[in-house]
Amino acid sequence: MPYIEIKKSIYYEIVKRILDFAFSLLLLIIFLPIIIIVAILIKLDSYGPILADTPERVGKNGKLFKMFKFRSMVENAHEILRENPKFSKLFDAYKKGSYKLKDDPRITRAGSFIRKHSLDEIPQLLNVLRGEMSLVGPRAYYPDELREQQKKYPKTKDAVKVVLSVRPGITGFWQVSGRSDI
Repeated sequence: MPYIEIKKSIYYEIVKRILDFAFSLLLLIIFLPIIIIVAILIKLDSYGPILADTPERVGKNGKLFKMFKFRSMVENAHEILRENPKFSKLFDAYKKGSYKLKDDPRITRAGSFIRKHSLDEIPQLLNVLRGEMSLVGPRAYYPDELREQQKKYPKTKDAVKVVLSVRPGITGFWQVSGRSDI
């Protein structure tokens, strides 16, 4: 698969990191009232923590990190789906459907609202502050998702190396182009 490799200077990396840090800090301050309201909605709607216990994602150079998100599902949603025999067909559909489910029964009422408006993504600004993500970049993949993709499409290994050469982003092509629909 042909791709364009762009050599970035150290100055580019430094400036991008400074801009990511400054803008994410500013956005966290601006979004503080929304963060408080969303946290209250989550606590009033269902039992469990405010932030989701999400599976690790693959970041820059293949380094794993924990992505922060507001909890939009019932507590332990991933374990329930993976381990409960009642959900085995749903788990198969989950893996085949780019790790998404249409009409997912694990989503709470508040979760449905915050997902519809992408408010569950706001805590990822903390990942940007920590240097695990960027404001703009490729989607952050699950390790299993990358393995399955490369098994199914072995010619994508070079493209994956390019994707993993930068920090994943809160926004990017995947996020603005219809998410799972592309």
